[in-house]
Amino acid sequence: MTTKAELVFIPAPGAGPLISTVQIAKLILDRDERLCISVLIMKLPMDFGTQSYVESLSSTVRLKFVDITVDEKTTAELMSNKETFFLDFIRGHKPKEVPQIYPVGPVVNFKEGGHGQNSQSETESIIKWLDDKPESSVVFLCFGSMGSFEPEQVKEIAIALECSGHRFLWSLRRPPPKGKMELPSNYENFEEVLPEGFIERTNGVGKVIGWAPQVTVLSHPAVGGFVSHCGWNSILESFCFGVPMATWPHYAEQQMNAFALVKELELAVEIRMVYVKDFEGKNPVDIVTAKEIESGIRQLMADGDKNGIRKKVKEMKEKCSAAMKEGGSSYASLGLLIEDVISNIS
Repeated sequence: MTTKAELVFIPAPGAGPLISTVQIAKLILDRDERLCISVLIMKLPMDFGTQSYVESLSSTVRLKFVDITVDEKTTAELMSNKETFFLDFIRGHKPKEVPQIYPVGPVVNFKEGGHGQNSQSETESIIKWLDDKPESSVVFLCFGSMGSFEPEQVKEIAIALECSGHRFLWSLRRPPPKGKMELPSNYENFEEVLPEGFIERTNGVGKVIGWAPQVTVLSHPAVGGFVSHCGWNSILESFCFGVPMATWPHYAEQQMNAFALVKELELAVEIRMVYVKDFEGKNPVDIVTAKEIESGIRQLMADGDKNGIRKKVKEMKEKCSAAMKEGGSSYASLGLLIEDVISNIS
């Protein structure tokens, strides 16, 4: 069938929004051969994992990626007024009439779980370790593409994990130099930041890794809890695999997400709901204590009737699955979107 229309998708900068955009693009292309899609990739001075993710994708004739350069004036506006830049842009381009809204979520990439950052051997090592663990026995700690902590905070997390007694898989990465907006990097030697003897004392119980193939980990039956920064992609992945969360937001909308999860939806336990990571390093580090972290982990990993959240998240998993299947609400909305696109150009 001849291609009839090209759609242009414009995600916000960064790997997180891009991943969701690519996934919805693939769903559309799988449903209708008349469409092709170009994804515009906004290049900012700091590359939050975007390039490595694009390079990990399999290119197709109908799905293209186009790099666009943000001019210096726009970049200056963004960096000087980060809190309101996008809101001001949206207000300035708001249509007079509210367009049709198509609820097509949850949009989750079930195959490419590491953003192209993990080698096959690294991923296989993690899976092999998880394979030896009982079902729902491992707590997974991962804080997104920008997630990292100062040494003082790392020690508090380590103490909490050791005192909790639970099995754990911990994605631990080195913060970028102070004042620089860069992705965290992997440690060459975890012992330089962890308490003395921690690796030996937790051998067999815990595993400390660098960048995590998050979808691969969350989909493993051994994982029973997820300590997360509450980024939207992570929340959706947690729901789709039925893994309950403990909240520890860092920036952007994550505090609102954490509040909704804990207070409104009752789908997560709280380590913190109010926490702001200072990426510029200008303010004193807000230390979350080992006691707070341990308490959250114990609540998260509680068994049976003590953990009503686990039951609710399992129900959410079924709802997510039903919505995306043929005949489900999201499946139907995606079909309506495609029909409207085709009809508008006919």
